[in-house]
Amino acid sequence: MASLLFQRAGWSLQITRTSKHFAVTFSTALPRRSRHRTIASEASDSLRSNRGHTARRRTPDHSLRNEFRSTRVYQAQQARAATTATAPITSTRPPPPSSDRIARSADEVVGADDLTAGLSDKPVHLDEHARQVDWARSFHGLSTEAFSKEAAEALLAPIDFDDIEVKPDGIVYLPEIKYRRILNKAFGPGAWGLAPRGETIVTTKAVTREYALVALGRLVSVARGEQDYFSPEGIPTAVEGCKSNALMRCCKDLGVASELWDPRWIRKFVAAHAKEVWVEHQTTQKRRKIWMRKDDQIRYPFKLYPTPSPAAPRPSSSSKY
Repeated sequence: MASLLFQRAGWSLQITRTSKHFAVTFSTALPRRSRHRTIASEASDSLRSNRGHTARRRTPDHSLRNEFRSTRVYQAQQARAATTATAPITSTRPPPPSSDRIARSADEVVGADDLTAGLSDKPVHLDEHARQVDWARSFHGLSTEAFSKEAAEALLAPIDFDDIEVKPDGIVYLPEIKYRRILNKAFGPGAWGLAPRGETIVTTKAVTREYALVALGRLVSVARGEQDYFSPEGIPTAVEGCKSNALMRCCKDLGVASELWDPRWIRKFVAAHAKEVWVEHQTTQKRRKIWMRKDDQIRYPFKLYPTPSPAAPRPSSSSKY
């Protein structure tokens, strides 16, 4: 058997003759497309150095040759790799939402405005031809005639000392429920009421609204109530306290608990029924002075702090002979 072999870079031709047949074998080293996109600089250098050889044997490094089909493909891959390396890395994470967007989305989810923006509770104005009195604007029955003698006695009756309370800062007051009891005694339940004269105004720290006291179908007094609050969750409670404050101020025009606006009467009551004591907070251990009724007891979280006894006077250093 005789064999003849021709080899060139990238292909080979082998002719074999036997006793009966001729065999021609042609093989090429053209690379197939590779799924890998990795660029290897060492493989490209070895491929370039082997291109000038006339005869080349097949080496086991076929995968490296398959990476580069031609110089043009190699240059394109190098350019793409350089662009990818120098391009700025951008995050796929979406930017955080702004505070305005958060507030807007919260309003959409809740479906209600913040109470600090106002309660939108303007009183309903009746038609001029309506038979019912529009107490939001009318002053019907103001000072037309005096109330009955029985009602006047209930309104002008002296205050019972047991009904008066003392705040820790020394202010004396009558609880709002006592004003309502006096009005019920004078006019009867259902014969008096408070009519709002305006919209509730909500500021950053307080709630205020104007009310009118109506008794026996007549306007008695108009006053504006107010109440402080410390968090938006306390606005509904502050609105109720504002109404009670307006009732207390309206009752001044009827003479109810008029002693509480008399400075001399207040001083006499404080001297006879109030005292100032030192207390200590059981949690923070802070000490302070508070006012309280003499017949009351100190309540939690305060406890009585014993006041130190005054020091005895020191004897004089001079002696008499």
